[in-house]
Amino acid sequence: MQTQSLEGGFEEPAIDASHAFRNLMEAMARPGTIYTLVGVAAPAPLSIAAATTVLTLCDADTPIWLAGRFDTDALRAWIAFHTGAPFSGPSHCSFALGHWADLAPLSAFPIGTPEYPDRSATLIVEVDTLCNVGSSISGPGIRNQAALSLPDAQAFRDNHALFPLGLDFILTSADRIAAMPRSTEVL
Repeated sequence: MQTQSLEGGFEEPAIDASHAFRNLMEAMARPGTIYTLVGVAAPAPLSIAAATTVLTLCDADTPIWLAGRFDTDALRAWIAFHTGAPFSGPSHCSFALGHWADLAPLSAFPIGTPEYPDRSATLIVEVDTLCNVGSSISGPGIRNQAALSLPDAQAFRDNHALFPLGLDFILTSADRIAAMPRSTEVL
């Protein structure tokens, strides 16, 4: 096993993971709010925020699909060592990781069923910039409206139309995250 796959995890796993989990849950509860995640370094091209998200949410029971240039031997070894998450295709994953264009088509991912809407995928989308400008959003956890730079506003509208089914999204850039759960509406 390469040394690189052993490095870059949480320095103090219990404490660091609990802080990261809190920030991720806050991001899901307050769509459009940008949070900072720190403390993890994974092999390129994974950002600090995406790496921290993977370490916090993925485990041996959550298959992950790596899209495009994220599907590397180094990244697979790092995720396997730190999380034990199995790798799968898009139709059977709990999480998917990649750039927006590499995750297309969104219809390839599970959106849950009427009986089990929670059996859907969460897409961790690496974006170039993440800021509070662009598309106006509203919904649970948002007072009136918020703004967020989205890669494709129409795709998020289409996803929201499936509610209570649909995909959840965590947008990452450098050390920043914001969430777009399926309950969030793009205006």
